Amino acid sequence: MRLFERYRGIVCDLDGVVYRGPEAVPHAVEALQSAHAAGVGVAYATNNASRPPQQVYEQLRGLGLDLELRDVLTSAQAGARHLAEVLPAGGRVLAIGGPGVRLALQESGLQPVLPSQLEAAAAQQESFEPVLAVLQGFGPDVSSSDLSQGAFAIQEGALWVVTNNDTTLPTARGLAPGNGALVGALKHAVGIEPTVVGKPEAPLYLVCAQVLGCEPSETLAVGDRLDTDLAGAVASGMDGLYVRTGVSRPVDVALADHSMRPRYIAADLRALTQEYDEAEVQSGQGEVQASCGQARVSLGASLELHEGGTPSQRLRAFVAACWAAEELDPSTWGDVDSWVDAGETS
Repeated sequence: MRLFERYRGIVCDLDGVVYRGPEAVPHAVEALQSAHAAGVGVAYATNNASRPPQQVYEQLRGLGLDLELRDVLTSAQAGARHLAEVLPAGGRVLAIGGPGVRLALQESGLQPVLPSQLEAAAAQQESFEPVLAVLQGFGPDVSSSDLSQGAFAIQEGALWVVTNNDTTLPTARGLAPGNGALVGALKHAVGIEPTVVGKPEAPLYLVCAQVLGCEPSETLAVGDRLDTDLAGAVASGMDGLYVRTGVSRPVDVALADHSMRPRYIAADLRALTQEYDEAEVQSGQGEVQASCGQARVSLGASLELHEGGTPSQRLRAFVAACWAAEELDPSTWGDVDSWVDAGETS
């Protein structure tokens, strides 16, 4: 049985899983198309709140994916829906971030207010109706002035909701500062914690399950980041598939706390279309041995990485050995990434 056949729906992260910047991640489109063609529902959930869903939809279509606009869900939409539940209709909300934040507020029946509008009113000493909340999401043009307006509003009593806390954002050139870095700056200024609605919190995933018409237990969450995608899967009651095409590395998975451990582990999204090889573990005399297919790992006083196996099999064997071991000393492990990558072509 292919992995995607175990589920009625898939919630798939975007940055670092489907694409990096404008380019598709290798094998991602083909794998997701196979699941879609077999009747498995696929929702695309992203913590990147900077763009409207329409832009994300068009990019995915341009990469060759079959989907509907409703299949794209952003953390900005989750944040706006949360605020719409606690604020009166038409309530004024300071929108910090890209156009996706403003659009999500409008769609939820709230009135977005731009930081520049508050700044202009203050500069002209005009009276203005205070905002009831601040919705902060990522935007490439967010400025220190925008953050200042957010700080003033929060200190005056506005609710503070942030779309996500990702400290970094994968791009074609590498990792860039993410929304979490900007949230951190504002948090230092106001001294309080915001409400987070995106991954790793459950709301975004649960909204996706509703759109797919699936229970969380029938849904597979796919992602590259342990602290957001996979922690969100655990929090929402979904099985998680980690792919190492984005941020988190094999050693990160090996050291992961139970609150963010994936149910499945793979080098890339081809795992969706394949039978899943489970790793087998044996322990004794102070040593753990793990195997998956032709991949084999021994972990005792030292780590031994043997030849054989595909990158996915090597990754699973390595992580299984580490999860079964009582003590870990990653400083002695060497270059695990290169060993995983050197596996036989799958």
